[in-house]
Parts: sequence; C-alpha cells; structure tokens
Amino acid sequence: MKPRGPERLSDVLARLFVERGWGRKQERVRLEQVWVDAVGAEAAGQTRIAGFRRGILEVVVGNAVLLQELTHFHKRRLLQKLQQALSGMVLKDLRFRAGNVK
Repeated sequence: MKPRGPERLSDVLARLFVERGWGRKQERVRLEQVWVDAVGAEAAGQTRIAGFRRGILEVVVGNAVLLQELTHFHKRRLLQKLQQALSGMVLKDLRFRAGNVK
C-alpha cells in the first residue's frame, strides 16, 4: 500500500500524460516535423507518416516517381538525417509504400 500524502507534481503529470496518451501525440508531432525538415516541404506534401513500430518508420508516398526516388536514391541520407534529429529514438530503417496521402 502506498503511503498517503502529497505527491510530487512531476509524478502526477507523468501519470496524466500516460493515461491520456499525450506523450504519444507529442512524439508523433515531433516525428512529422523532423520528417518535413529531412525530406523538404515539397516532397513532404506528397508523403504521410503511416506509423513507427519496432524502429521502422513507414511512410506512404502518393506519387510513384517520388516513391522510386526516395527508395533508391534518398533512403540512406534520409535515414541518417532522421537518426541525428531523433536522438533518443531508435530508428533502424525507413519503409516506403504507395498509397493515398490525404
């Protein structure tokens, strides 16, 4: 049984963030901003982050030509940029797939 009494504000806020899922939303916003910075605004408008699981960032690309370009010519550079910008997150790989961006 926990002793009764005042709790530290940081403990209360941490519990609240976990219960409400706010931490995941902030991570998602950060991930999306880092993606835009890495790929550029023009290409970012034709892509969408689909998910981040087990260290793999999945990106949906709405243009076949851009999909090929990202997969074959820019993947390594983008992965390095993202790994540098997302220190603290384990990013192992990028996966691109065709799909609807909207």
